[in-house]
Amino acid sequence: MTDYLISFNDEWVPAHTAAEIRAKASASMAVVEDMKRAGVFVFGNGGIDASSLVCSVTADGDRPVFTDGPYVESKEHLGGFCVISVEDDEAARHWAGRLAVALDWPQEVYRFPAPTPDQRPATEHEEI
Repeated sequence: MTDYLISFNDEWVPAHTAAEIRAKASASMAVVEDMKRAGVFVFGNGGIDASSLVCSVTADGDRPVFTDGPYVESKEHLGGFCVISVEDDEAARHWAGRLAVALDWPQEVYRFPAPTPDQRPATEHEEI
């Protein structure tokens, strides 16, 4: 299985009434429930916007430096995402398509790279 990130940016979502948001939430949660039944859902959240940003952090040598707000000025802000674990790109496209239709806004799909042998956690039978 391969992990995929399906995400959308907040600015891709047009203004909605409260009733429209409730309807979109219901439609998208139906897709998430289908993902759970299919055993592919890992984690997700769709309530992220620019107001939820806590801080950015950079390194100054061995010391973290925190800044309120985004690291880079940008009009793009993550709006929501889910992580799924599926067999291949086509399966990831299927679920992203279901979300795009349910929400009526664009989604992007990213494939997480497969871990290399040195990145995998050791099993009880392997030495670290």
